[in-house]
Amino acid sequence: MNETPSPDDWRRIGQERYLKGKRLVRQQYREYRPGWDHDHCEFCQMTFSLFADDLKEGYSTEDQYYWICPKCFGEFEKEFEWQLKM
Repeated sequence: MNETPSPDDWRRIGQERYLKGKRLVRQQYREYRPGWDHDHCEFCQMTFSLFADDLKEGYSTEDQYYWICPKCFGEFEKEFEWQLKM
């Protein structure tokens, strides 16, 4: 298990306002709506898309609007009290 990042970690930009306690789903990336060709990890800004070099799987909110990469999920999961939807 990863340690919780420090309070001054560069990835922190107030995500607790909209991600604290959320139910997340591990899934393959899909476009949010037609023409929406990519998303970014809410923490490290890694790109999710269907393009060759981008992330293809990660964790999203149930509405698939916010995405979190597996690395950031592991590091922030406990602090943000995420619940995984099975």
